[in-house]
Amino acid sequence: MAGKQDKEAAKQAKKEKRAAGKARRGQIFQAFKMQRKEDKALIPWMLGSFLVIAGVLFGVGFIFKIQWALLPFGILLGVLAAVIIFGRRVQKTVYAKADGQAGAAAWALDNLRGKWKVTPTVAATTQFDAVHRVLGAPGVILVAEGAPHRVKTLLAQEKKRVSRLIGDTPIYDVIIGGDEDQVQLRKLQNYMMKLPRNMKPAQVDALEAKLAALGNRGAAMPKGPMPAGAKMRNVQRSVRRRGA
Repeated sequence: MAGKQDKEAAKQAKKEKRAAGKARRGQIFQAFKMQRKEDKALIPWMLGSFLVIAGVLFGVGFIFKIQWALLPFGILLGVLAAVIIFGRRVQKTVYAKADGQAGAAAWALDNLRGKWKVTPTVAATTQFDAVHRVLGAPGVILVAEGAPHRVKTLLAQEKKRVSRLIGDTPIYDVIIGGDEDQVQLRKLQNYMMKLPRNMKPAQVDALEAKLAALGNRGAAMPKGPMPAGAKMRNVQRSVRRRGA
């Protein structure tokens, strides 16, 4: 009986794995079709990278009389290069669309790679200026988005509030934007990865527990980049209702 149940469970798991794989391939294909419509250079770049890498490996093999042995590796590496280029161009398009929209920084932080502890919207205004808090090996990183003349004050207030609890722990602050003293949304991940590593994982956990006592200040933020055509007044009215 147990053996039969195990077989059925394995069969079901295999079926679910195939379904998940099919869904993932479908999502990739849809992303490819959408990107191709907006990015006319996508196919030339992907095809060019494939041909260059496969051709180089075949050429090297030809010199040493092993071209047919190296050809499969050239094809595999060429496909890999094309996939990497596809992924990067899709990412660039997504960030370009999100850039400048309210909630874009929170969305970008939610998609960070690595061991980061993100608390979105620890401070905000009804105009959707916001400060988000990130904990990691560098210490505390406060990421602000919104109108610079308002967000700088909001950022300074949050930095002061956090420093009262954490003492000498390093605090970094960054404003998302395109000005010289700001960080572009698509470069946020790289910026954070380049910060010095000041803390060990256990220290980060202790820091998170300490900062848990701080509540969030201000209005709620959208859970992702707001559509460009969204009516700000209507959204603000909804926020005020939720806060009432």
